[in-house]
Amino acid sequence: MNLGPMEIGLIILAVLLLFGYKKLPDASRSLGRSLRIFKGEMKGMKDDGRAPTVVAGEVDLEAGRLDAEARAAEAAAAEARARADAARVSVPDATR
Repeated sequence: MNLGPMEIGLIILAVLLLFGYKKLPDASRSLGRSLRIFKGEMKGMKDDGRAPTVVAGEVDLEAGRLDAEARAAEAAAAEARARADAARVSVPDATR
């Protein structure tokens, strides 16, 4: 099946009539994203039979780092709450 310039022109005209020139970039961008996701999923299905490349020690180090970051964030939040409570106590209520 050979497509000549007339057939290609008719296909382009039909696509423009269906989507409009304003929505055509969004439609093509959405199609590209969908194809990328599909390609990634197909690659993932092919890779399911292989062993993971992450070493157990690396996972333990990452988990320890995340735990330390979580503890630091909790401490910072507690300090911020204490400062907010102290500021609330020190400011007199102007509505009375």
